[in-house]
Amino acid sequence: MIDALAMALGFGVEDPGFWMPLVFIALFYAIIVAAAVLDGFDIGVGCLVLFAPASLRPRMLGLLSPWRDANEFWLFLGLGLFVAAFPRAWGPVMGQLYAPLCALALGTLLRSVCFEMRMRASQPLQSRWLVGFALGSLLTALSHGFLLGQIVVSYRAGDTYVGFSSFVGLCAVSAYCLLGASWLIMRVGGELRIRAAWWGRRAVRWTAAGAVGVTVVLAFANPGVFLKWSEGLDGMVVLALWAVLLASFVAIEMCLQRAMHSSYRNTALPFMLTVLVFVVLLSGLCYSFFPYLVLDNITIWDAAASVESLRLVLAASVIALPVALIFNLWVYWHMFGLSIAPEPPAYHPQVLKPDSKEA
Repeated sequence: MIDALAMALGFGVEDPGFWMPLVFIALFYAIIVAAAVLDGFDIGVGCLVLFAPASLRPRMLGLLSPWRDANEFWLFLGLGLFVAAFPRAWGPVMGQLYAPLCALALGTLLRSVCFEMRMRASQPLQSRWLVGFALGSLLTALSHGFLLGQIVVSYRAGDTYVGFSSFVGLCAVSAYCLLGASWLIMRVGGELRIRAAWWGRRAVRWTAAGAVGVTVVLAFANPGVFLKWSEGLDGMVVLALWAVLLASFVAIEMCLQRAMHSSYRNTALPFMLTVLVFVVLLSGLCYSFFPYLVLDNITIWDAAASVESLRLVLAASVIALPVALIFNLWVYWHMFGLSIAPEPPAYHPQVLKPDSKEA
């Protein structure tokens, strides 16, 4: 398959102009998956803060504190790699997605500023910064979904397409809420875990609706994608992927229902199943679009920088990515398992000695 693709493009398999764009698109896909999962539970918990009682909100943000700086890393890494490796696609993509990308930047900035300012603000002002963080998370999730909807319909204009993109935006909020809720179930107990299970049950059905909607519209709006899935893959493979998605959604629903209605210990199963759903859906999108960055218009080879520039970017990646991988493995090592809330420090009044100056 690779040989036939290289021949069709007029390259040799060992030609750097052929394999280097493949390396960078694989790195870009890995970054997208990491951002969707590792930054996704952060966004999801931020959205859920809007629905939590005031007494639980500080605890929810406290759980995110160890990973906030690491989570912001993925967006900037992905944008930097895209601009450096595929500069010829930046103009067409930015021109079509200017509004949702600006909304995404605004949401990311609002989340970062409000989270940091809340930790430094006085007690009466902390609740306001907390709400700002939640609104920024909501705007970020909506932007992700709207971006995906616009990409699926190939940037077509019109009320119907905007309506579909808005629907995908709402489903993206639900997907991130499901990821955040399942992460909370794994991390905490008590009232917050019960509420997380209730939030997750409300979100899982909208997440499934969004997954089906994106898949169906992408297939029927683009004949090439439909032919790729219907004739390019064995029918059993397609059925197996749908079976995995269906089984994952049903298992998530059952786990969340059990967590709500019976004594149930903390478990990572709903979180891992939700991650599996994200990976399967993103893998399906990657297969549907390959080898295009702009569907039926710009391939990864059309958009790629010159070989000399790609060599420089690849050299920098070889140095930077192992460091980033080690850093993130170290940071995310403790994101699993039960988190014990810190106890408030005991108050010890100072006892004045008779011979002290105050006496």
